[in-house]
Amino acid sequence: MKANGKTVEEILANVPEERKDSFNKLHNVIIKNLPKGFEAAISYGGLGYVVPHKLYPDGYHCKPSEPLPFAGIASQKDSINFYHMGVYADADLLNWFVGEYPKHSKHKLDMGKSCVRFKKPDEIPYKLIGQLMKKVTVKDWIKKYETAYKPKPKSAKKKSTTK
Repeated sequence: MKANGKTVEEILANVPEERKDSFNKLHNVIIKNLPKGFEAAISYGGLGYVVPHKLYPDGYHCKPSEPLPFAGIASQKDSINFYHMGVYADADLLNWFVGEYPKHSKHKLDMGKSCVRFKKPDEIPYKLIGQLMKKVTVKDWIKKYETAYKPKPKSAKKKSTTK
């Protein structure tokens, strides 16, 4: 579901009324704990937290005109969704998050590869999300991304040695 708005402020203002407080609180927790260098921005039509082109000019390999994504939030049909690429790319970080989740929520974790779905606004473990956001620096994320996702340059063809 594409966000309703063309700026971060418009997206925050246009969240459905019944989710607005929780969604904005989640955004504020993310911003408060976002390591230096990441920015809130429009990312793939939604509210994202990205490595801006000024720090990573290559952008995202799938669409270089987009900044390198790191995290995001969205108000979907039945849930508020939180996306964190670090838990997708780093098994240790994923294991930490899954292990910590029950300490912060009485609700069962509803998670895809990088997406955590909160069907009820009172399910959001804000403190845990804040802790997670602090765990990956911009430098760490770029290194992890380049190691895992960036295409490697093609090697030069070997010259034929046949006579």
